[in-house]
Amino acid sequence: MPIPLSQLAERLGAEIDGVQVDHVITGVSSIAGAGPGCLVFAEEEASFAAALASGAGAVLVAPQMATAGANKPVLRIPQPRLAFARAARLLRDPQPDPSIHPTAVIDPTAQIGGGVSVGTHASVEEGASIGSGTIIGAGVVIGAGVRIGSNCHIYPRVVIYPGATLGNRVVVHAGAVLGADGFGYVRDRTNGEYTQFPQQGTLVIEDDVEIGANTTIDRGALEQTRIASGTKLDNLIHIGHNCNIGRNVVIAAQTGISGSSTVGDGAILGGQVGMGDHAMVGPGVILGGQAGILPKKKLLGPGIVFWGTPAKPVRQYLKELAMLARLKRPTGDE
Repeated sequence: MPIPLSQLAERLGAEIDGVQVDHVITGVSSIAGAGPGCLVFAEEEASFAAALASGAGAVLVAPQMATAGANKPVLRIPQPRLAFARAARLLRDPQPDPSIHPTAVIDPTAQIGGGVSVGTHASVEEGASIGSGTIIGAGVVIGAGVRIGSNCHIYPRVVIYPGATLGNRVVVHAGAVLGADGFGYVRDRTNGEYTQFPQQGTLVIEDDVEIGANTTIDRGALEQTRIASGTKLDNLIHIGHNCNIGRNVVIAAQTGISGSSTVGDGAILGGQVGMGDHAMVGPGVILGGQAGILPKKKLLGPGIVFWGTPAKPVRQYLKELAMLARLKRPTGDE
């Protein structure tokens, strides 16, 4: 949605410097691909010089950046990359008018808020509720009693099992499965057969969570699985039953978290991290890619980076790698 530069600066909380031209900004862009209506950002002098030489209409920079002689408007703001992301949201095209496709199947007992869109062949089962402004994509299945808040976006082919609860502004990308039974079985010691442990708990997804494509999150066994507000999950992640994922956590693709594990607020998990059952990652902890956490292990310390399997503080892990490398050096008679 095009916005005059002065209005965009006001909405972002930025100060305009350089050439004072109040033209219309139509979108965001990379520096290399920028045109006259594009907003770009620069965080260092080299990229700022490239931005000034580009066809961009305006540049976001940090307040301390030297901008004397700039040949285009410069918007000063403390976090230009963050402001760029926020500008992209302000400038994106508005959603089409809400509608419910005639092929969608909605149970008469379901509650549908104002301005909700439901796509082709979607199914909304008995007693479910969908808040105002939410978009339900094609082929989505919303189970009985599911509660979805306002202004959510559920992309095509998502399946939400009965009883799950989603807050406001939740985004669930295509193919995700929320609230399936957890992987919990009891083994009969006499004959080796397995019987499923009751999987009758719930799944709670709080406000502003984003869930990537083909990610799966199991409901609790007897209680609940919870994903707290602001957390962002990449594609192809699995979170087992009874897990508790804190606020503003970031988890990269192909990570697997076993049942009854906890991830504290603000933690960062790299790709292909594996957590054993009942493990704990403390608030603010950072796990490097392919880190492995043993069952019931606790990793604590805000800002500490752990790496390897079993995961250790990265300095310790690198020292141990160096020691192994020295042990493998060939002797003189080889």
